[in-house]
Amino acid sequence: MKKYVSSISSFFSRCLIIIENIGNSLPHPATLFAILALSVMIISAFGSYYDLQAIHPLDNNIIKVTNLLSGDGLRWIYTNIFKNFVEFPPLGIVLTAMIGIGIAEGSGLLTVLIKAVVLVAPKKLITSTIIFAGVMSHTASEAGYVILIPLSALIFLTMGRHPLAGLAAAFAGVSGGFGANFLIGSIDPVLAGLSQSAAQIIDPDIHLNPAINFYFMFVSGILIVILGTWITERIVEPKLGKYDGDVSVPKIEQISPIEKKGLIWAGISTIITTIILLLLVIPDGALLRNPETNSMIKSPFLDGMITAVMIFFFIPGIVYGITVNNIKNDHDVIKHITKFFSSMAGYIVLVFFAAQFVYFFRHSNLGIILAIEGADFLKSLGLTGIALIIGFVLLSAFINMFMGSASAKWAIMAPVFVPMFMLLGYHPALTQIAFRIGDSVTNVITPMMSYFALIVTFAEKYKSSYGIGTIISMMLPYSLIFLIGWLILLIIWLILGIPLGPEGYLFYTNE
Repeated sequence: MKKYVSSISSFFSRCLIIIENIGNSLPHPATLFAILALSVMIISAFGSYYDLQAIHPLDNNIIKVTNLLSGDGLRWIYTNIFKNFVEFPPLGIVLTAMIGIGIAEGSGLLTVLIKAVVLVAPKKLITSTIIFAGVMSHTASEAGYVILIPLSALIFLTMGRHPLAGLAAAFAGVSGGFGANFLIGSIDPVLAGLSQSAAQIIDPDIHLNPAINFYFMFVSGILIVILGTWITERIVEPKLGKYDGDVSVPKIEQISPIEKKGLIWAGISTIITTIILLLLVIPDGALLRNPETNSMIKSPFLDGMITAVMIFFFIPGIVYGITVNNIKNDHDVIKHITKFFSSMAGYIVLVFFAAQFVYFFRHSNLGIILAIEGADFLKSLGLTGIALIIGFVLLSAFINMFMGSASAKWAIMAPVFVPMFMLLGYHPALTQIAFRIGDSVTNVITPMMSYFALIVTFAEKYKSSYGIGTIISMMLPYSLIFLIGWLILLIIWLILGIPLGPEGYLFYTNE
């Protein structure tokens, strides 16, 4: 039996090494998108030469490949490179949200909020609170990884529990539950923007707001907290046993009186902001309702959801910063925003090349032809409904093992799968949430996740022998059980026909 277990363990280790080597051999995501854009140009030339075409199922028009290497194609590329960049939906959406988040993070509000949630919780609820804080940290940029995970390990050690159990719980909430949240996070507008660009291949007038998955994400947050707590306390912590490292029990710094005062005033400002926004949305004829139908559907409120996200970070962040004397004048406000935006330089470069790939793909008509042919192929297999969605979740989980960035993966996958699923009758909101589930559950077991090396570093602090294998074996139960639980939830959701969020429908009809 021991020999059999050892063989399985050895095989698993070899697989992990292969995965790690493949992932490390991939170029930088920006370079990858540049290569993909060039590949689209070349493929479009071959597709045009061999007269690849498809019949559009909605209007029966014949769609042919546009050769991007022809004279007209090259002229289009030359005159549209800057337009592709500035009109790429994720760019403006994300940068707008980052103004508010930059103030909230720069003022210290996000850091203190996470610390407050963790430190105030009763000891019996500490595991649940850490996972809850991890899920909530998705609204920030790096706060969950950089602050919550090491803090959680420290808290567990202080309580006489194994520090790696605390690390695992936080890591599960922050990364394994990435597709869950109780608020709209910074990733939501990114994914919605990419989904919208892809969906417009089929329906040029479609608009997707950042909250299209919110209902499902909220319930998923509850699921992740429950499952994560059970896995930590019933599987992971008992397996880890008693901590026998050399790190002594430290004293955790409490929230200072000035920080408490800042939180109170930030909370008051949030309540006032919420009331004002509700007055602009709820009453009949309110400013942010649809002026023609007086409805919340396709209203300015939903269309401008990203503005609300920015405001809900910006105002409390300003109030907190003024209270704790971190913001003294307008120069400090700009300083915090600028500092935060400096960390976005890599993202902006990535978006430039991602935009070229997406718009090259769209203009060449390869996307819609592939979607039509793929939809016909899936129909011929009879693979539809729940089986199709589960298959896509598993595919997303597998791809995530080799490529860590959610936005980079979705930028590649969305132009293919969103139109394909629309032609099969499924709304982009459903395709997007299926991707998010698959993308989340393997985050905690792939070395390709951008913060994985940091997690290993946190673990090594408590014992030098802790490494990649330690983290992966510790996090594997979260990955498997989160996947099973999430799939069950998604199946129930589909059976009941519940919307995934505001205007986040399950099925698509071009009416």
